[in-house]
Amino acid sequence: MRKAGVLLPISSLPSPWGIGALGAAAREFIDFLAAAGQSFWQILPLGPTSYGDSPYQSFSSWAGNPYFIDLDDLAAEGLLERQEYQRLNWGEDPARVDYGLLYKTRYPVLRKACARLLERGDARFHSFCLGEADWLEDYALFMALKERFDGRSWQEWPQPIRLREPAALEAARTQLAGEVNFWKGVQYLFCQQWKKLKSYANEKGVSILGDLPIYTALDSADVWASPKQFQLDDRGCPTEVAGCPPDAFSEDGQLWGNPLFDWERMKRDGYQWWLHRVGYQLCLYDALRIDHFRGFESYYAIPYGDTTARNGRWRPGPGLDFFQAVNSALGKQNIVAEDLGFLTPEVHRLLEETGYPGMKVLEFAFGSRELGSAYLPHCYPTNCVVYTGTHDNDTIRGWMASAPRKEAAFAKEYLRLSRGEGYHWGMMRAAWASPAGLAVVQMQDLLGLGSEARMNIPSTLGGNWQWRALPGSYGPKLARRLHREMKVYQRLPSQNENGGPR
Repeated sequence: MRKAGVLLPISSLPSPWGIGALGAAAREFIDFLAAAGQSFWQILPLGPTSYGDSPYQSFSSWAGNPYFIDLDDLAAEGLLERQEYQRLNWGEDPARVDYGLLYKTRYPVLRKACARLLERGDARFHSFCLGEADWLEDYALFMALKERFDGRSWQEWPQPIRLREPAALEAARTQLAGEVNFWKGVQYLFCQQWKKLKSYANEKGVSILGDLPIYTALDSADVWASPKQFQLDDRGCPTEVAGCPPDAFSEDGQLWGNPLFDWERMKRDGYQWWLHRVGYQLCLYDALRIDHFRGFESYYAIPYGDTTARNGRWRPGPGLDFFQAVNSALGKQNIVAEDLGFLTPEVHRLLEETGYPGMKVLEFAFGSRELGSAYLPHCYPTNCVVYTGTHDNDTIRGWMASAPRKEAAFAKEYLRLSRGEGYHWGMMRAAWASPAGLAVVQMQDLLGLGSEARMNIPSTLGGNWQWRALPGSYGPKLARRLHREMKVYQRLPSQNENGGPR
């Protein structure tokens, strides 16, 4: 089955209200994908973002991002008056998300919508709260407590609350009942809009490829509510944290700071916490990319408090036993393994044993250390997903302008790139022409944008996760061109359904 898709975060959709959302612009993008012969829309994690705005550092593995709730759709439901949000300042640059401004502006508007929701006494809201209670109760209380303690990390809360003493939790639920209901209302609104959008996509023949970070943020409801699942001491502090070792690109390595899982304990109860997490994600999406797959074979552990990753060491992960538990509990699922970076034979073996497709990134194929490597398209197996670049890479035009001269020259020679066609179109064609079962390109590359449209530069703070597509930047003309390319490279949904091109 040869399929194609486009990577575009929800936050990057056009919108006059500061950030992309789950409303009309999302539906219009799905229409574009369907007209362009695309089978998948790949997005970034949907969770509520913390400081730094990274979707990979979320307050919850289950909750949705309040910023993505579409205000126009709320107005259509009678939960908002248009003048309550249309006259507000949502930012000066429609091509960038201003997260600081968004934080100040969005929540007062959502409070008005949630107040009306709660006044209605909607039975569907009550049913939602009961059905999602296993994560929603803790998350809503966690967010209410963060408000009470001025946004401070739960590790700085008073000890009875920090360590979840029953009497302290009960008192907090009573005192903060209004705030808890607000956060439940926000999640209800998100969930309703997401379900409608996913149904719309599936009706149009477009599947959603989601993204699950392997690690959770330390300051999250996940860790606060389930501390025994993590490697924490009796004060709730990590003993070691996640990261990557020093390499040719970073002499200090990467210090991510996420708490590490207590895999030995998790194994004793059959990985129930993880099965709940993965199962919930697979309800949200049609397929799921699992980030940092190599961490399941072995993970890099750095002493808590270190300022670099130099003193870390490798520890064994759960290995195949974990994925067998996933298959046993959830059945065979559409999972993509993010297997980029330094991989050992053991990691390659684990990927083969799971049967999951791994990832190939074209921008990695042309460095001297990668000559003849598995990243060159003629080496791809069919059971893989090829990207020209991901959210962590530069756009194709940006990469061509900044790559070492020898790498850029090799890419031009190997791919037969030309200025006349556009380097970005040539590289995307190479992905579509490859044997990979699924080929995914960034929306920025379809639009021919440069480094100004890069989504993220790893290990940097500030300026990331902000890029947005401008209104009118894609439409029928681009869809027709993309559809023609899909027909040529036999990636149209209709070609796959009938075993060959029409």
